[in-house]
Amino acid sequence: MLHTNNQIIKHKVGLLNLAEVLQNVSRACKVMGVSRDTFHRYQELVQSGDMDALINKSRRVPNLKNRVDDATELAVIDFATQYPAYGQHRTSNEWLCCTNLSVKAFSAI
Repeated sequence: MLHTNNQIIKHKVGLLNLAEVLQNVSRACKVMGVSRDTFHRYQELVQSGDMDALINKSRRVPNLKNRVDDATELAVIDFATQYPAYGQHRTSNEWLCCTNLSVKAFSAI
């Protein structure tokens, strides 16, 4: 039985422990709501390394082109806390009127 206090991997370790207690991978996966493929992936990670291997490792390199300088970011955060009811477009429009900096509103569609 595996034990951990790490909140990130507790669900994964719980799945592995449940399968061990039930001695039935299919039933454990159904109870926990994950696929058997995911279970076997977790099991391989534990067998190849230790429980730290269960922590998701980001494969993406951060895109720093999307970042603004710290002063602009802090100013936008300050503006957003002063006017929390403003949406992204209104904040952008108000920002253009009040400052010489421009921040484009982004909407994920």
